[in-house]
Amino acid sequence: MAEKEVVVMEDGTEVVFSGAKKKLIKNTVADESGAFNTTLYFRNGRILTFTAPESLLDQFAMHGIDQKLGDSIAGIVDTDDAVLAMEETITRLQNGEWAVKRKSSELAGGSILLRALVEYSGQDVEKVKEFLSAKTHAEKFALRKNAGVKAIVDRLEDEKAARLAEKDTGKPAIDSSALLSELS
Repeated sequence: MAEKEVVVMEDGTEVVFSGAKKKLIKNTVADESGAFNTTLYFRNGRILTFTAPESLLDQFAMHGIDQKLGDSIAGIVDTDDAVLAMEETITRLQNGEWAVKRKSSELAGGSILLRALVEYSGQDVEKVKEFLSAKTHAEKFALRKNAGVKAIVDRLEDEKAARLAEKDTGKPAIDSSALLSELS
């Protein structure tokens, strides 16, 4: 469990800090006039306040958009998976949904499954994306394990691994079948 420390602030209020490294808690609210006021609570008891100048609200909004979109792909290693996650985030935000309820592991390999299902079904990418958007993580996992889809997934993953190996080493991927043929 994370360490919790109750800090008495300089104004006498108490603020709970979780975790040994947390040194700041931020709280931004809009007041009745529409101004955005941020209170910054430091672990040493200091409190700073900031009211965003109206002249900078556009810059703050643009920064927030960049940050929100960037955060939505944090932890995703594969670029194709990141694109899928970003598309999902954009769709949710355009539908007025702020919270993204996903774990990066839920999208890992999503682009491979998408490509495999496009190849397997003969359907276009948008139709398969729509199909997958209604599926749970468990259903997507089951689709990956379907014999017909699995063969395509395995081939695509092998091709991806070969591309990555060549990119990292500058040399073509090792052909394990050729190596095994030396045993004959």
